Order: sequence, then structure tokens, then C-alpha cells
Amino acid sequence: MSGKAIHFSVRMGIVTIIFASGFFCGSLTQRKAFADWGEIGGVLLDQVSESGGTVGSIAQLGKTITEMEKNVSNLQQNIETLKKVKTALGAKK
Repeated sequence: MSGKAIHFSVRMGIVTIIFASGFFCGSLTQRKAFADWGEIGGVLLDQVSESGGTVGSIAQLGKTITEMEKNVSNLQQNIETLKKVKTALGAKK
């Protein structure tokens, strides 16, 4: 090997060691971040729906569909409760 090749190999070895030690030390002190995306998404959706235009209309449609899904879920729970009461009372179809 020539002198340049040895010099280059040593330099690359030093850079690799520095990177590996930094990566290792960084992974030891890493903390996990948690965010409540439900609130953030709701705020962004409200802002986009107020902006108007095509994107605003689509955002309003998405918001409306989400509200409708919640209402349907609540109605299904109420129907299940009524069925249980009906069964408990012994009523027939």
C-alpha cells in the first residue's frame, strides 16, 4: 500500500470511530416524544375548512363524515341497549 492509501484508511477509521461513538452516546440518552395528534389534527382541519376553496370543501366534507360516523356509532349503541332491555322484559318480535 502506498502512503496515501494508508493515510486515507486511517482518516476513514477515525471518522468511523467518531461517528459510531456519537451514535452510541446519542442512543443512550434518547427520549421518546409523544404528541396528541387528535387535537392537532382537529385544529388543522378547522383551519383548512375555514380557508374555503376546493381544499376547504373537502376538509368540511371529511369533518362532516367523521361527525356522522360518531352519531351512527352512538345510535348503534342505543339500539343494542334497547335490544337488551327488550330481551330482559321478555318481549317478542
